[in-house]
Formats: sequence, C-alpha cells, structure tokens
Amino acid sequence: MTFRDITLWTALVTPMNSDGSVDFRGLESIIKRQEAAGNGILLMGSTGEGLALGDEEKVSIVNFVSDINPGTPVMVGVGGFNLEKQSKWIKGCNALNIDAFLLVSPLYSKPGPVGMEQWFRSLLDASEKPCMLYNIPGRTGIEIPPAVIKRLFDHENMWSLKEASGDISDYRAFRNTTPKLPIYSGDDKMLPVFVEAGCNGLVSVASNVWPEATKRYVELSLQKETSSFEEVWPPAIRALFSVSNPIPVKVLMVEKGWIQSAALRLPLTSRELVDKENLYLADESISDWYSNHKIKI
Repeated sequence: MTFRDITLWTALVTPMNSDGSVDFRGLESIIKRQEAAGNGILLMGSTGEGLALGDEEKVSIVNFVSDINPGTPVMVGVGGFNLEKQSKWIKGCNALNIDAFLLVSPLYSKPGPVGMEQWFRSLLDASEKPCMLYNIPGRTGIEIPPAVIKRLFDHENMWSLKEASGDISDYRAFRNTTPKLPIYSGDDKMLPVFVEAGCNGLVSVASNVWPEATKRYVELSLQKETSSFEEVWPPAIRALFSVSNPIPVKVLMVEKGWIQSAALRLPLTSRELVDKENLYLADESISDWYSNHKIKI
C-alpha cells in the first residue's frame, strides 16, 4: 500500500506518561491499531501536540517510528514560523522510513500571498518526499490563498492539500482553482459535504478512538452512502471536540485501555473536560453503528 492509496490518515495523538514524558510503548501500541485498520499515520500534527514537543523529543519520536517501519504509510508534521528550523527538520527526516510531510502555513505571522508562496516553496524544495499542504486558518490565523496552491501545483513534491477551514466555499475555491490536486478534509464532520465537491479522503481525529469505524465512515462517504450518518456521527464528533482537541480523544483512549494516561502538555489539560458522559455515549453509539455497517466477511 502506498501513500496515494490511503483515503484515511489518522492525526495520531502523542501518548504521554503521567510525568509528561513520551510514552513510546503506548505509541507503538496505537500505531499497530492504525496499521491493522489500514489507516495512514500522521505524526506530530496539532492532534499530536507537535508544537508542544521539544526538538529532541520530536527527533526521538520520528526515529522510533522509522525503526518500527509500520506496514502503513507515515506522514510527519512540519509546523512553526521559523523557516530555517522547519527546513532543517525536513532535511533530517528525509533519510528516514517515512512517506510524506504535512506542511502547515506559517503561524502567527500572517504573511501575504507572496510570502506564503515563498514559505511553502522553500519547504517543498527542502523535502525529498511528497507533501500535503495544510489550510487551517482557525489555528494559524490566515487562509492559504487558492492562487498560491495553483502556483505551487507543478512542484515535484506538491502532492495534496488538507482543507480544514470548515467552509465548503473555501473547499470549492481550491477545487476550482486546481482541479487535479488531491484534497483531503481536515474536519471529520465535513467529509460527506466535501465528498459531494470531489474530496479524496480524510485526515481524522476520530480514527484515533474509532480506527475501523472511521475507515468505514470514509468508505461510505466516498460512495455517497450517508443515510446512516445523521443520528450517529455528528453528535459523536461534537463530543470529541467538546473541549480543545486532543483532550477528549486522550480521555477516551484511556477509558478504552489503549493508552495509560491522558497527560497533555500545558496549556492543554484533561481537567477542561468536566462532563465525560456524552463522550462515553458517543463511543457506544459508534460501536453499535459499526457493528451494523461493517463489511461482512
């Protein structure tokens, strides 16, 4: 299976011990779950608290996963606002057993179109792997202009776009400007809507806790067979985002026994999640849905 065959990428959490250190045993365990489901793995995106990790920790994580060499594609997040630092990070990862990079628009600085294009072109030049660009104005403070994506389309390392503005009009602008570019939804709840406009797949938070069920959700969405979704998936996804991601996801993964601790890096804390009942009900609801909609063998 190559990265181009993947329709579901899991934006993987970074499991941590109660003292805040990286839980490598837990990391290997949850990677195996994603591998078994046939999902691609995104390391150190926003769900993986990539910006809260130190440089040495990030190196140790990507080396650890490279050594495991999972039987499913691995993508590595690249995010920040220091171009030299991000380019160095990419060059250090080029020789490892990874398949792609996720390039986030620069944080905080709010560049114009010229600066945005130069930022991404520099990162694409540094890479020896295919790259997915990431439009998430809710976190970065600025949209990637569709014209920038169009100008970068012919770069040899430009592979795809992750669109997470939450606005179908933004998605259509990218699709109309660069019709041959693969576009993935970065928002679990928006996938069925984006598919109607030609979406290629999903980069998911939900698949951390529901790897097989979310895979089926993606398959049915791409087949436009969504009649069973309305009473199940929207409320479940709302429960996963009732407070800042990845707080609910980590709490539920502990409840399921998949990781040992819901520890996060401040300013995120599991204390924000006061009411867990809707989260547990969502887990039951998705489990029931999947038992009724999985492919019978």
